[in-house]
Formats: sequence, C-alpha cells, structure tokens
Amino acid sequence: MHPGAMKNATMFFDIYVSHLGPVKVVDIGSQDVNGSLREVCPPNATYIGLDFERAKGVDIVLTDPYSLPLEDESVDVVVCSSCFEHSEMFWLLFNEVLRILKPSGIFYLNVPANGIFHRYPVDCWRFYPDAGRALVTWAKRSGFNPALLESYTSKRCEYDLSDYVSVFIKDKSRAVEYRNKIVDQFEDFINGYVYTEEPVYQEDVILKISQMNYDMMEENFLRERLYYVLGNQVPELEEEIRKLQNKILDLEGKLRRSSFSS
Repeated sequence: MHPGAMKNATMFFDIYVSHLGPVKVVDIGSQDVNGSLREVCPPNATYIGLDFERAKGVDIVLTDPYSLPLEDESVDVVVCSSCFEHSEMFWLLFNEVLRILKPSGIFYLNVPANGIFHRYPVDCWRFYPDAGRALVTWAKRSGFNPALLESYTSKRCEYDLSDYVSVFIKDKSRAVEYRNKIVDQFEDFINGYVYTEEPVYQEDVILKISQMNYDMMEENFLRERLYYVLGNQVPELEEEIRKLQNKILDLEGKLRRSSFSS
C-alpha cells in the first residue's frame, strides 16, 4: 500500500462512510502489504477483507477472480485499492461489485494513473480520467443503473504512484444521499468529475482539466530548469542519457537470457 493510496482512502472513509450508522465494508485485495485499508476504516464499519491467499488482512480467500462469495445486495461499501490494474478483465469484477452492493451502496476504486510495471501476478492497466464513466456505460449495458459520484487523478506523494480515484453508487436514484465530495475538500488533483442532476451536457465539465499527467508536468518542469541552468548543453546530455538507457536495456536482456539458459 503506497502512501498516496492510503491518503486517498482515508479521505473517502472520512467523507462517505464515517457519518453512516453500522455498515459492512468489503475490501477486495485486502492483503496487508506495507499497510492495509483496515487501518483507516472507521469504527462504525465491520470490515471484511477478500484476497487470493491466506495472509495478514485477509478474512475470505477467493477462488475465482470474477466471483465474490457474498449474497446479492448484502454490502454497504466496497473498497478496492491498487487491485484493478492486476485484473485481466476488471469490468467483470466491477459487475460483481455492483451485484453485492445494496441500492444505496457505494464503491471506492483506487488504481494507478501512471507508475512502474509491477506484476502481481500480472500488471495490465492504467486508468485515464474517463475510465469511471466508461465503467458506468458498461454496467448499464449489463443491466445495472449506477452513477459515478466523483473521480479525480491525485498528485503523487514524492516518488509515489499517481492514483485515479472514483466513487460509484449502485443505484443512480440514490445519488442525492451523498452530496459531500472529496474534491470539495482536496486540492492536489487534476481532471476531476462530480455527478450532477443537471442536463446531460453538464456531465462533460472536468475540474482542473489537464492534458498532461503529473509525470509529464514534472518532466516539463525539469526540462525547463535544465535549459535555464545548462542552456545548449541539454540536447547533447539527453542524447548521452538515451544511449546509456539503451545500454542498460541491452544488459538487462542479456542477464535475463543468461539466467534462462542456466
């Protein structure tokens, strides 16, 4: 669990869950690896952790990645952090989440918007700003009627991942029950979206819109600083860096081939 993911989850619990009465919270991908969402889950919640192996933080071991062993409409809140990128067909899992949620139930999803290739056991996806609304479209074709309450891409913490965060409600007609939003109290984000009951064209309003992600912003900033300090030497240095990167890749390939042959 990277620090940014824990921070985003804490804000979610504070704004969406802490004021509710007794609720059942299900965490998909709950194994405690450098921390767990269980640590920030509010005391009014009964927490149930699901994962694929017996480990710290896991209450129920899954045998099928696209089948949750819980009854229809039996859960108040589902949370899933840093997991969907490792699901080959996350859209099927999304439908399972909606199945087990009560009509007023909500789903918190946190996935990388950038970051390193990290297989667990596979690493398949990164999420862009329209991902949440795409999942709603898919769910409606599958017979559900959810709504995306809000979404945003958070600024990463130091060398952390930059997270795409979205909050869904099972039944769109219950969206009015959740008027408070994370983006109303949080500033370090880009490409935010907030659900509105206004006409459809209003749904295309993006808060703090940016075509560049945080990696690109930082790269541009560093490039500008380099040109300011080093001037015309920058292109030559960049070419040297490119050559070194290619050499590193070649060496890594040789090491892998050598390990396989042995």
